[in-house]
Amino acid sequence: MSTPSRTHRALGAVIGSAVGDALGAPFEFGPEGAFSARFPKGHGGEMCGGGGWDPGEATDDTQMAVLVGESLLECGGLELPDVFRRFQRWAAAEPKDIGLQTEAVLSSGDPWGLAAALHFQTNQRAAGNGALMRAATSAVHFAHHGREATMDAARRLAALTHGDRAAWEGTAVFHELVRVALAGGDPQAAVPNTLDAVQHDHRARYTTVLAPAWHPDDATEFNGAVWPCLGSAVWALRTTSSYEDAVRAAIDLGGDTDTVAAVTGGLAGAVYGIDAVPERWTAALHVPLPGFGERVLQVGELAELARRLDG
Repeated sequence: MSTPSRTHRALGAVIGSAVGDALGAPFEFGPEGAFSARFPKGHGGEMCGGGGWDPGEATDDTQMAVLVGESLLECGGLELPDVFRRFQRWAAAEPKDIGLQTEAVLSSGDPWGLAAALHFQTNQRAAGNGALMRAATSAVHFAHHGREATMDAARRLAALTHGDRAAWEGTAVFHELVRVALAGGDPQAAVPNTLDAVQHDHRARYTTVLAPAWHPDDATEFNGAVWPCLGSAVWALRTTSSYEDAVRAAIDLGGDTDTVAAVTGGLAGAVYGIDAVPERWTAALHVPLPGFGERVLQVGELAELARRLDG
């Protein structure tokens, strides 16, 4: 296979994340190995739906990523109040799935710049993967701006719904690894330098989960938390050699399968490019946007979004 162009990598990141999300959704909270046990490699039929999801239907992970991407394009850059308003409009339309913490923040009635921080002060629990899960579109958009700018944008977007800086730093690491991949670099090799840019109080924990010898079985939290979610995605990329195998490995971990696969799919898509994402997986892919009329994005519209975000 030829080396993917930057555009093909950007398409791979956005569509690859959405595909991982839709593939993983029916297996959420299930046991390890359930995906490959049901769908041995080479047999097809994997975009099966189930668990309340139609075949190919993307969850809140991709729905929120699209809202971020469309805000970036329509506002000509990062307008955090606009992103927050879009999130609120979406949440008020009762999407099929929404994180408990995200829902609490968006429905609190507090101002956009305070809602997540006030929630964290009260609950002291805000290190979920709900900001990381939606980062593929913003990672593509800010990749042209360099490491400092893309990591800063990731933190600011994460802080809209997650008051714990751990969630900010995990999202920032993802942004930077995607930036490296889009430029044709090796995100695995970029991990040490990326860790140097992580806020000091959180560096040790990310150093642990991103270490070459780390395995998801070593996680001390459920993979709905930001650290093992990101660590599992990087592990899946590190221990496989194709987009398909990386996403399979992610879903086979069980647990929060849609988000772990969405994060993995974003990274693997940026590495391998859109041509590596099986067409049998993209054919059924669709992204409903509750609260925004009857809009349902198909893969062609996601591709156009990715191209525009890549600039």
